[in-house]
Amino acid sequence: MGALTEHHRCPRGRFSRVTDALTTLVVGSVIGGMAVFALEEQPAGALVLAAAALGAVLANAVRQAIGPRF
Repeated sequence: MGALTEHHRCPRGRFSRVTDALTTLVVGSVIGGMAVFALEEQPAGALVLAAAALGAVLANAVRQAIGPRF
């Protein structure tokens, strides 16, 4: 197989990639939901859900923009 090159990267498994993506989505949705409670005392459930979804989408977009390309 030969020696590893300077730019060698071991392939990541499917479980690792899914875990990274789910962690990003959960963190983004929690931050989005908490942001609504920071601005509004008693927000409607739909507003919290929409903010959590938006936070998850934005966190995923940032992760894809600054993450490594595979």
